[in-house]
Formats: sequence, structure tokens, C-alpha cells
Amino acid sequence: MTNRRPRFGLLRASLALLALILSAPDAFASDRLQLVASFSILADMARELGGDRVDVVALVGPNADAHNFEPAPQQSAVIAKAKLVIANGLDFEPWLQRLIAASGTSPSVIYASTGVVPNLTTHDDHPGAPDPHAWQNVSNARIYAKNITEALKSADPDGRATYDANLERYDVALQALDAKIRASLASLPIERRKIVTTHDAFLYFGQAYGLELMAPIGLSTEAEPSAQDIAKLIRQIKRNNVPAVFIESAINPRLMNQIAAETGAKLGGMLYSDALSDEKGPAGSYITMMEANIKALMQALAP
Repeated sequence: MTNRRPRFGLLRASLALLALILSAPDAFASDRLQLVASFSILADMARELGGDRVDVVALVGPNADAHNFEPAPQQSAVIAKAKLVIANGLDFEPWLQRLIAASGTSPSVIYASTGVVPNLTTHDDHPGAPDPHAWQNVSNARIYAKNITEALKSADPDGRATYDANLERYDVALQALDAKIRASLASLPIERRKIVTTHDAFLYFGQAYGLELMAPIGLSTEAEPSAQDIAKLIRQIKRNNVPAVFIESAINPRLMNQIAAETGAKLGGMLYSDALSDEKGPAGSYITMMEANIKALMQALAP
């Protein structure tokens, strides 16, 4: 079983939140379609699909842990200016409806994961809960893109042709990305296709691309594993000869460093799960995020 820990945001998330609050009156500086996305991955998709017809603000920004996000009441000012709110759904944003209510407005809300067949977790901290990390399977990301496009066309009918063209272009890129990931992992020996990540953020990825995954924490980083959980995982890693463990970009690496040291598994580097890097980083967009992840996986797992 796992123990709950207090919901304290990371320093980076707090600083990003402060910057957003301070800029809220001018968060939307243009006359374009005003969008709010719940977190950075959806914001990137909305920009790709909306192009220069949209202005997008992410509530949870790059390099921030969305699971530990604590919205401030002042952020309702950002939503109050939006015509459309894009959320993931699958219980990823339990705070969103409260924030919208606090805004005193009624923007349209769409859930990008609509139509995705969700995984149901068996991990102790959220048994039976839907796994929200559906974007880790690129086939699901294509569903996200179509849902976002339909919402954009509904909110801005004059831009229908632009949005359809952007979706066609983006979908071609997503199909190429999916093929690249499949070809890369298929080149690995089956016994090398095993990894450990900090939390259960990559189950859709593993199912889609043939990777066996283990994690000390379940769907949300709010939970902290017990000593028994960690000991059990260490035994499992040794028994299954797991070649590498990975840290995640927005999560403290201490636990994974400990697990790597105690098992002798290779510390495989960083994976991006719930957040992009900033624009200058290696994962500034959804596509480059997935490419960065597959690069890290191949470097660690290739014999």
C-alpha cells in the first residue's frame, strides 16, 4: 500500500504559476481565438492545430508536475478570458471544474481523450481508476488531435479550412512518429524491452509498442511508495533482469537513483511523461517529446 503525502507543488510549478497569475490580465494579447489548455502537452497540440488563428495559455506549464498542481483562485481570471478550455479528461484535472466555476463564466470545455479506450489501473493507490496518460500512445494522440480540431471548428467556424489543413499535416507527422517508435523498439531483443519509471505514466506506451513497464508509484505522483513497495520492486527488477531505470523530467530523481543503486540496473536517463520541456529544451513539443523519449530508451536498452 502507499501513503499519501501533502499536495505541495514543485518550486518550478510555483514560479510558473506566479508568472501566469501576474500576467493574467494580459495573458491573451491578441484578437485571435482565446484558448486555455490544462497542461503543456495539450497546449502544444492546440497551437499546432490552431496555428495563427489561436492564442493558447497552459494552466500547468512546461517542466511542471500536473499531478501536484494546485490552482490559485487568481487563475480564474485566465479562464474568464477564454472561449474554449481544452482538458485531458480521464480524471487528470480534478480541480478544473472548481476553477471554471470561480471564473464566473461558461467557456466551452472539451476533453481531448474522448473516444480513447482507457486502461484501468491495478496499482494500490488508485485501483480501478482510468489511466489518464493516453497521449503516450501516438494512436491516441491522433484521437486527441481530431477532437481538438472539431472543437476549434465549432468555436471558430470561419477557420474551418485552416483547421482541417493543419490536422491533415499534423496527422501525417503523428503517423510518421508512430512508425518510428515501432521500428525502433522492434529492433531490440525481447529480453531488453523492460524498464522501470517513477510512476505509471507509460502503460499506454508499453502496450502499444511492446515494452514491459514497472513503477514504484501508481498513476499519480501524489502518492509515496512504502518501504515494502520499494523492496518488492527491487526484488522484481533483479528477478526479471530489468536492464534500465529512468527518471522523469518533472519528478525528484532521488527514488530512482536509489533503486538503480540497489539493483545494479543502468540509470537510463530522463523520460518526459506529463509535461514538455521549455521551448529550448529537447521536448518542446509533443512530437519532440516522444522522439526524446525513444532516443533515451534506445540508448539505454540497445545491447
